Amino acid sequence: MISDMSFRIGFGIDFHRLVEGREFWLGGLPIDFHKGALGHSDADVLLHAICDAMLGALGLGDIGIHFPDTDPAFKNIDSKILLIKTFELISSKGYALVNIDSSICLEEPKIKNYTPAMRETIAAILQMDPQDVSIKATTTEKMGFVGNGEGIAAFANVLLYKKQ
Repeated sequence: MISDMSFRIGFGIDFHRLVEGREFWLGGLPIDFHKGALGHSDADVLLHAICDAMLGALGLGDIGIHFPDTDPAFKNIDSKILLIKTFELISSKGYALVNIDSSICLEEPKIKNYTPAMRETIAAILQMDPQDVSIKATTTEKMGFVGNGEGIAAFANVLLYKKQ
């Protein structure tokens, strides 16, 4: 067993239903769409998946442990705040991010025009170069709850390194 690991990798995933009458937040940005993700917070699946990946890389559990949906303090909270708090936690453990690779699954809206600003937003919070934040999007070819426009999913991988 290696006791002083320099690099750690983490994986995160999140899903939310899409419903009428909610703002749609994704990658820290409001997205113009007639539906929004339903959740206790602003339900930003991308930021939630990144938080889970960072926490998982250090064996710190998941977003539900640190920011439970039963706690009124997190009701309708901006997920950028959750990302900041997660970053502060991994930083306190002596780690920083090397890169993020993420994928969003949704049929609509198309988010290609939003991804540069999402990368900038996430990179600014995590003290990274936007070049090191990858955000991809795909459909599910009309299959399943995502394909039917009922929901959205996001996946994220992160690589952390131990600061000297």
